[in-house]
Amino acid sequence: MVRIGVVGVGHLGQYHVKKFLGIANCTFAGIHDRNQQRAKEISESLKVRAFDTYEELLDNVDAIDIAATTTYHYELAKAALLKGKHVFLEKPITSDLEQANEIVKLADDKKLLIQVGHIERFNPVILQVEDEISNPMFIESHRLSTFQTRGTDVPVVLDLMIHDIDLILSFIQSPLTEIRASGVGILTPSIDIANARLEFENGAIANVTSSRVSMKQERKIRFFQKNSYISMDFQAKHVTVMKKSAGIKDILPEILLGKTDFKPEQLIDVKNIDAANYPKDALEMELESFVQCINEHKKPIVDGASGTRALKVAMEIVRIINVNTDSFASLFN
Repeated sequence: MVRIGVVGVGHLGQYHVKKFLGIANCTFAGIHDRNQQRAKEISESLKVRAFDTYEELLDNVDAIDIAATTTYHYELAKAALLKGKHVFLEKPITSDLEQANEIVKLADDKKLLIQVGHIERFNPVILQVEDEISNPMFIESHRLSTFQTRGTDVPVVLDLMIHDIDLILSFIQSPLTEIRASGVGILTPSIDIANARLEFENGAIANVTSSRVSMKQERKIRFFQKNSYISMDFQAKHVTVMKKSAGIKDILPEILLGKTDFKPEQLIDVKNIDAANYPKDALEMELESFVQCINEHKKPIVDGASGTRALKVAMEIVRIINVNTDSFASLFN
């Protein structure tokens, strides 16, 4: 039975610990956090062991869950891999593309697993309709949040938008050919709101917007494809699937010629799906999948290569925004 520990028990890490305590086929070994007071609080409240050092925690596990701040992902993951431990990394995989490539190669060389925490892959909203999504040609996503200090160590592209980037790359099976992007910093020195247009070789387009300075919370994504339109609301846990009616071929010629009246429901079948009562939440299924992959020697759904691919696109978006911002500023200098 795989032994697992968590390093970094802040806002996200505490939930990881709680989920592991209820997951079968694994033993929870303990936690570590550089903030010893925080580690003590979690240790006492959840009745888990707190290790004084990260090295000591690694010596007592087969796999480590890294829920620390992104800037520490590389050093923590590399140390774990060098000790022969499987790694779960919260997204983004690292804050630097070269670091991501290095730890993925190290894991491959040592035949160890890396799973990246792109949790939306396990969202019940996605799971309910992923089989319905086939060759989408236009995707539009909005991921908006009110301001919080957590996550501001990286641009909003790496904090929020990368979730949708990962989803888009998983559903559009075509090379990315062009990126256009704009964004600005409002409350931080980094990028707080951003929009990107991703164009693919097969003609598909994705329009992605993320903000951490909005007045409301919103997480929505829409897929447009031949014969259907799928709209997902991650917050409301609701999906709407609209498809061309099965009987449309019998009446469409008459409609187009203006020979008959029609009602919208004759053209489109609408299916509403409520995912609010799904038996498990996304985090539980994500961490269960990690344990299962270790026990059964399976490739993770979001492996290191997938995490790196999403990071590469996100970093390019950040680069383009920074270039555009610098070019605009130079006009007034």
